[in-house]
Amino acid sequence: MAYDEGLAERLREQFQDRHDVEEKKMFGGLCFMVSQHMCCGIVGETLMARVGPDSYEACLQKAYTSEMDFTGKAMKGMVYVAPEGIASDTDLAWWVDTCIAFVESLPPKKPK
Repeated sequence: MAYDEGLAERLREQFQDRHDVEEKKMFGGLCFMVSQHMCCGIVGETLMARVGPDSYEACLQKAYTSEMDFTGKAMKGMVYVAPEGIASDTDLAWWVDTCIAFVESLPPKKPK
């Protein structure tokens, strides 16, 4: 599955001041990893946001947001945000900041 390259570029701009971000192709789309943790990504034109279990229900109440059910079962702590929900750079920044806040709360990954 192809992903929205315009959205990928917008996400790259959001992460431009960080040195701990890498991109990986996953889920048939593109994921942005922060400190080796999956932070957010793109599936088609949709933002895949890792918001964490504590913010999950509140995030689902936001417009244009739905459960991430990539496997057919909702993945608690992850949501999809439709293009309308990230149309402005301010909206996209809010989602990225929410994802980063969750990922930064996680313990560091152990070296392989």
